[in-house]
Amino acid sequence: MTSPLRAMVNSYLLVVIGGPTLDATEGGERMPSRRGGDPAFRPLKAFAFDPSRGRNLDNFVSFSVPYERLTPGPVGEYVAVIDFDASNGSYYEAADLDSPEVLIRGGLDPSESDPRFHSQMVYAVVSDTIRRFEFALGRKISWREASGREAGPFRNKLRVFPHAFQDANAFYDPDLRALLFGYFAAGPGDVGSNLPGQTVFTCLSHDIVVHETTHALIDGLRDQFTAPTHIDVPAFHEAFADIIALFQHFSFQEVLLDTIRRSGGAIHSGTLAPVARAGAAGASIRAEVAAPNPLVDLARQFGEATGKRAALRAALGKPADPALLDTIREPHERGSILVAAVFDAFFSVYQKRVQDLLRLSRPSGSTLESDLHPDVAQRLAQTAATLASHFVSICVRALDYCPPVDIRFGEFLRALVTADFDLLQSDGADYRTALIEAFRARGIVPQGVSSYSEDALLWNPPEDDDVPACRGLDFDFLGTHARTALRRNRGRLEEFAWRNAGALGLSRKHDIRAHSFRALHRVSPRGAFVFDHVVEFLQEMKAPLDPGNPNGPSFPFRGGTTVLLDQEGNVRYSIRKRIANKRRLVEERDFHRQASSMLPAAPFTGPGAPAGLRFAATHRGY
Repeated sequence: MTSPLRAMVNSYLLVVIGGPTLDATEGGERMPSRRGGDPAFRPLKAFAFDPSRGRNLDNFVSFSVPYERLTPGPVGEYVAVIDFDASNGSYYEAADLDSPEVLIRGGLDPSESDPRFHSQMVYAVVSDTIRRFEFALGRKISWREASGREAGPFRNKLRVFPHAFQDANAFYDPDLRALLFGYFAAGPGDVGSNLPGQTVFTCLSHDIVVHETTHALIDGLRDQFTAPTHIDVPAFHEAFADIIALFQHFSFQEVLLDTIRRSGGAIHSGTLAPVARAGAAGASIRAEVAAPNPLVDLARQFGEATGKRAALRAALGKPADPALLDTIREPHERGSILVAAVFDAFFSVYQKRVQDLLRLSRPSGSTLESDLHPDVAQRLAQTAATLASHFVSICVRALDYCPPVDIRFGEFLRALVTADFDLLQSDGADYRTALIEAFRARGIVPQGVSSYSEDALLWNPPEDDDVPACRGLDFDFLGTHARTALRRNRGRLEEFAWRNAGALGLSRKHDIRAHSFRALHRVSPRGAFVFDHVVEFLQEMKAPLDPGNPNGPSFPFRGGTTVLLDQEGNVRYSIRKRIANKRRLVEERDFHRQASSMLPAAPFTGPGAPAGLRFAATHRGY
């Protein structure tokens, strides 16, 4: 985001929507949500993909978002939609989703020309994404804490600007704690389903809205993952956002069923069979032409409008090549390797789960898609949707099992395996086996493990078996806001970390700060509901960019440990990134030196001052 544009948005926030704050509770305001007679959910219409798919029934979906009382915007507990256009210095009519004429219709009808629908769509998709994260985590989410004392009626909310600026871009801005969606004119050449020069709204792309919301959710959970320390860090952010966006395609039942029928159940196929069979002379109508698989494509309208002649990105991409990871640095391209590994595992589990149905459903030797019985197609769709939901939950829960800083692809694999093992020790569904094999096939090598076996990949308890329990913590497993819980427990946690620094992978040469304290809910193998807590301990020092010139430019070098505590305060896992790790210091120093002279440096600040990822620069051209 350019400085003038940022200044305009900040000016709008301070002048137009500033003023007295809303009534608040500790940890952030909570608008009245549900009352005795309120429904549990609110239906809201949206595009399943984007307007380029037309007004087909499988492109119109109705999201059931958790019901809450809304003010015009809409503005709710988590989200404030602000339809301010910084490029033109103007704002559009706010959507009033609580008005009777809108409520009785189940929301505004999908429209490219009505900015109120644009606001409805971003609110619906953001809310649906939040719901999925909360389901996986078993707790309420929170956004990045604003720096300084934040004033105004939208403090502690995610601000969403559907028409923020005129440009082919969309991004999450951590400083504004906002999602900013651009709009632009399609190119003059081959722009696919778009008209040359037509206005394309990124806020109407379901994939782009989910992608940007996921950036904000990761930042709320792990704000140190925006610190540029290694080429895997920005790539992880981009990959995780794509993973969540792509998996949400499998919740669209009509699209999923059509894909299964036209692919013969092979939902990973890049293309779908034509609706009608072409004659000997070849295809003469659109129904006889093969179509791209919408389940595995990401942001097709944006990709076509910017001249790519295809979707922006895909679930699988290139075949597995373990050497590819060593040659790619650009965040999206590098992230696509992680995306492909996760979806390789997903599709492999799906194929293994349904292969018996596929064999029984067709006559011997038949490969015709039309031979797939409708009842079988329904069963396949149900299986795919359920598996997709499970994989989303595994990926989201794994964020609690990651080290607090400097995330690497291999560490995410260990987090995936450990998070799923904690939920169910028996890998009866082969999720963990499929993930391990897919990551290995793409050359993602975890550091500090002896093999790719499940036992070797699981995170370990503290090295010292005599680490005592952290006593005297104020546990409120159900109601306390994460920031409030941290304030209440910070002193006790930091005292515990200092006493047991060596066993927890921390150094007494640097201050130890308790950075976060969050509840983690899981179900034991016996079916009991178990409450754990996740604590992030951080350490920081200034490291010279040139070790031979201690007075020259420096960068903040961080270490720390993620600790999982059980209900009694016992340490279950200690996930370490040591600040005393000299190899990691050398790697990060080399990374900062190279960043200023390489093309992938766009997401980063200058040498010696890596303030954080610049999603605006990373997403330039998306």
